[in-house]
Amino acid sequence: MSILKATGIVVEYNPFHNGHKLHATEARKTTNAQIIIAVMSGNFLQRGEPAFVDKWARTEMALQNGIDIVFELPYAFATAHAPTFAEGAIKILDAACCDFYCFGSEDGHIQPFENSMALLDNQHTQYERKIKEAVQHGISYPQAVNAAYKDTVQTDNTNRPYVDLSKPNNILGFHYMQAAKQINSNMQAATIQRMGAAYHDEELKDQRIASATGIRKSYFETNTLHDTQNFLPGSVYQLLKAWQGDHSAFGSWKSFYPLLRLIILRDGPKRLAHVADVTEGIENLFYRAAVNHDTFDGFMHTVKSKRYTWTRIQRMLTHIFTGYSYNTRSKINTPTYLRLLGMTQAGRLYLNKQKKNFKLPIVSKVSSFSDPSLDIDIHAANLYALGLGKSEMNVDYKNIPIFIRESQ
Repeated sequence: MSILKATGIVVEYNPFHNGHKLHATEARKTTNAQIIIAVMSGNFLQRGEPAFVDKWARTEMALQNGIDIVFELPYAFATAHAPTFAEGAIKILDAACCDFYCFGSEDGHIQPFENSMALLDNQHTQYERKIKEAVQHGISYPQAVNAAYKDTVQTDNTNRPYVDLSKPNNILGFHYMQAAKQINSNMQAATIQRMGAAYHDEELKDQRIASATGIRKSYFETNTLHDTQNFLPGSVYQLLKAWQGDHSAFGSWKSFYPLLRLIILRDGPKRLAHVADVTEGIENLFYRAAVNHDTFDGFMHTVKSKRYTWTRIQRMLTHIFTGYSYNTRSKINTPTYLRLLGMTQAGRLYLNKQKKNFKLPIVSKVSSFSDPSLDIDIHAANLYALGLGKSEMNVDYKNIPIFIRESQ
């Protein structure tokens, strides 16, 4: 039997939209792949927020719109800062024997990424020193990295094109390439240019592609999906309508905040200080803000500062919500399994042909597999359901991988 060529992509699908479908289509075309494998965040995301809909609904959206296999990116990586997020995702795609990994970027060409990788390798010591100095001057770590990078590029005299690392998709793509190099992966890197709305664009403009941020914002402002319809594949729109009918809310900190507030007030600063990413006494500020504010926006505008980005604070709050401590995180260093959430008929054929070559075991039934990282994912899924007002727990134990007979 011939081996099917597979290309991996890293996704959140919060929710899946026309731009995501284009990414899958172009990744397949650019790399001449028969199989597209997505490694997808679970119920909590890299920007530190609950997913709009759960991982099962997002898996079905993906499988109906060009994705052949969906593996879950474990919580420990899905809710981490960009380098760790990228490391976990790339290790999973590498373990699944992908030939390529393909990411969307503002640049759209792979050579500037490769040039930047080589430059920072050559200037590693000076680059790290510039980052440290910038952080010591009181700016956030992402800003310090960007400033150090810009300075390093400006002092180079080779006139080679370098990637703009102030752009969010370029940043993630660069971290994917760094992670692949670090593990000596045989996967080849490919990129396609992001089309339509920018990553953080909050407006739904007169075009077919909007950002997931804009789609979510439209719903939460109007409490209807009607204005988002043109930016979603038809099957996704129907799945979101079905979710709306079955649930009291879509996932957001606005609806999760009452439970988050209770946890902060119950635990108090001493306990909060043991939660992953909580540092430098910010637990005291969290406690005071929870005492004084009954809305998430009020809470966030109290705790936000130049030193802590909105995203970094939300990641801390995610860990507070799920009870994810420094001690728990210290026990998880690398992905140890491939959690299968769903597959198409073509995806199942690939798994049957290639799974003997996979570097990690496939988990399709959580009750038959024991792992600390998987325990965290199950726990997080239960708390996500609670945040939505659902009484049903342990859905991860009951659900089996989604199977779509024909990819659409």
